[in-house]
Amino acid sequence: MFDPRDPAFLADPYPAFAELRARGPVHRHDGLGLSVAVSHEAASAVLRHRGLGRIWVDATPLEQFASFNLLHRHSLLENEPPAHTRLRRLVSSAFARGHVERLRPAVDALADRLVADLAERIAADGEADLLEHLAQPLPVAVIAELLGIPAADGPRLVEWSNAIVKMYEYGLPQPRREAAEQAAAAFAGYLRAKADDRAISPGDDLLSHLVAADLTGDEVVATAVLLLMAGHEATVNVVGNGVHALLSHREQWERLVADPDLAPTATEELIRYDSPLQLFERTATTDVEIAGHRVAAGDRIAALLGAAARDPEVFARPDVLDIGRTPNPHLGFGGGVHYCLGAPLARIEIAAALTALARRLPGLRLADTARRRPEFVIRGFAHLPVTA
Repeated sequence: MFDPRDPAFLADPYPAFAELRARGPVHRHDGLGLSVAVSHEAASAVLRHRGLGRIWVDATPLEQFASFNLLHRHSLLENEPPAHTRLRRLVSSAFARGHVERLRPAVDALADRLVADLAERIAADGEADLLEHLAQPLPVAVIAELLGIPAADGPRLVEWSNAIVKMYEYGLPQPRREAAEQAAAAFAGYLRAKADDRAISPGDDLLSHLVAADLTGDEVVATAVLLLMAGHEATVNVVGNGVHALLSHREQWERLVADPDLAPTATEELIRYDSPLQLFERTATTDVEIAGHRVAAGDRIAALLGAAARDPEVFARPDVLDIGRTPNPHLGFGGGVHYCLGAPLARIEIAAALTALARRLPGLRLADTARRRPEFVIRGFAHLPVTA
């Protein structure tokens, strides 16, 4: 069984996943303390089975993680119906297709501006970090605009988000756990102050709409934090992992440069090829069977999304990057009642970044060895130097 702390595994987990799939669709991972579904069919079943839910369990000791637990206890992601249904209904209108489509010109313009800045930095210094200049600022600026939060606060939001999501990893050292709680407290305090302002002076933004809706103060804060974290982390790592994959498979990069209209299908393929979210947990609310594997009530099972994305039963030549691949039924945005609300917006952001890069920097290439983040569940790079 794979070791999620092994640097060799983190560098390329997909051979280990292939070995697991060859042995069966579901396996017990004692190190993680749960079962993992590794085939596409089994992972899809985990995401969609109504007997498997997101059942939040507070981080302990409780007195040390008050803010972290508050954000998750009231989160759309960590609740099941009927609470989930009520929260999702109140938020979903913001991500309806028509509303998101209206954001497309602004997202395209922002991506063009960021890529122009990236090009200037490369021209001045010979290379630049694609994460710092494009992948990180793009999604946080879009979500901040949606919520009505000042763009200048973006760096603080990113810092808090990065610290909080470390708690989703397994075996996290105590200093990182403490940093996550400190970030959660700061993030919650920041958004509570913004929400209080909107209660007095509402605007035409999502945070104002949440404040005016049938939500508690804690639910407003938890929902806004979730949108900022999920909207930021996923897009950052799709862009980072994806551009790295494209530049490591030069023929696919040249294909995109020759035809930037491939950006939408390239987006889906990059999500599939090197998933930014490798694992998504569920807890059995009753005895459940997944691909012949029994999950007793109260036990946990996870969809191993990175393994499902390379299943040869579903994807022809799954280890090959093909930006024109269609159909592409990856599970990168989840499934069932917890399917990602922000998927339409994420797709627009990623495609905008790819299109702007292909048009403005057709000679883009890796400047040096990229440095991966040392985490398993949320897969991405810490530094991605590029040149042109």
